[in-house]
Amino acid sequence: MLEKALTGDKRYWSWIGFLLVLIGIGFGAYVVQYQEGLVVTGMSRDVSWAFYIAQLTYLVGVAASGVMLVLPYYLHDYKKFGNLVVFGEFMAIGAIIMCLLFVIVDLGQPQRLFNLLIHPTPNSILFWDAMVLNGYMLLNIIVGWASLEAQKKGVPYAKWVRVLAIVSVPFAFSIHTVTAFLYAGIPGRHFWLTAIMAARFLASAFCAGPAIMLLLLMIVEKVANFKLGKEAVATLAKIITYAMCGNVFFFMLELFTAFYSNIPGHKASIVYLFSGLEGHAEMVPFFWTASVLAILSLCLLIPSRTRNSKPVLIFSLIILVIATWIDKGLGLVVAGFIPNMFEGVTPYTPTGLELTISMGIYAIGALIVTVLWKIAVSVKKAAA
Repeated sequence: MLEKALTGDKRYWSWIGFLLVLIGIGFGAYVVQYQEGLVVTGMSRDVSWAFYIAQLTYLVGVAASGVMLVLPYYLHDYKKFGNLVVFGEFMAIGAIIMCLLFVIVDLGQPQRLFNLLIHPTPNSILFWDAMVLNGYMLLNIIVGWASLEAQKKGVPYAKWVRVLAIVSVPFAFSIHTVTAFLYAGIPGRHFWLTAIMAARFLASAFCAGPAIMLLLLMIVEKVANFKLGKEAVATLAKIITYAMCGNVFFFMLELFTAFYSNIPGHKASIVYLFSGLEGHAEMVPFFWTASVLAILSLCLLIPSRTRNSKPVLIFSLIILVIATWIDKGLGLVVAGFIPNMFEGVTPYTPTGLELTISMGIYAIGALIVTVLWKIAVSVKKAAA
């Protein structure tokens, strides 16, 4: 089926060429970072996890979101998702590869990655995070490709495919739960030291990931003349709405706990995000924007009349993605380091080099998803 990725119109090849240019620019920036070291980034002793790890955190959620199609289709026999489930599995592959690349660029010296194999440490959460991420990616590769191969041949997929798909469900929950444990298990960081961190991660994953996927599928529907199915879109939009309600509710629980208890350490990071701390207010406009967009997205998604309007739905999904990315792809990681252990504030702003490298990694993920989705669309249209 790989040959189907080698055929396409001018728009397809222009998009591929554009992504390759971005990848080349990003690789060039990474060469500079590799030669000079992490000193060229905005990271410091006080803010040692920053933009790279924030993207890892967000993209793990994007990868986990595929389960929102797999679970109804394979466990509840919801046939309306039958035409879409492979797209969720293939998007998870691209998202996990981006996660791994963000870890590599954050290490500074990529050869350190081999320490995971040479010196495995099962008592480390990082070890288990790597295990579940790679396991989930392998499951999605096998299940997605096998089910697509069966559709190409016009035969039912093998029983073992269903078994592996069901196995991937707890893996999807575990990849984001274990990632949340990386934060919640650090006692010196009040902002992350909360039992609800894993629940927050899963709620944000199950609204942001499907929102990104649905937006991309709408683009595919338009450019490739591929029908998603009105009922499938409506159901997925409902899932996104419920998950976003949970995401906002869980964050409000954090606000109550911090301010009603009046614990200074727990309040400080939140104060920094919403009003600034010690004269540093770099994140304030971003986080207020995220808050307004999150509430606005719910106001548009909860009523069925507005949610079922395609233009309104598209707008709602876009602002939801922006809100969740600012929250988890920017604010969560940085705010956890503020204030530092000496009650001071060390501001962080990603450098142009960090942003360029990140752009290149996102382009790699987009290229992988483009190729896999091109194959999936070609097979499904030929089998129709």
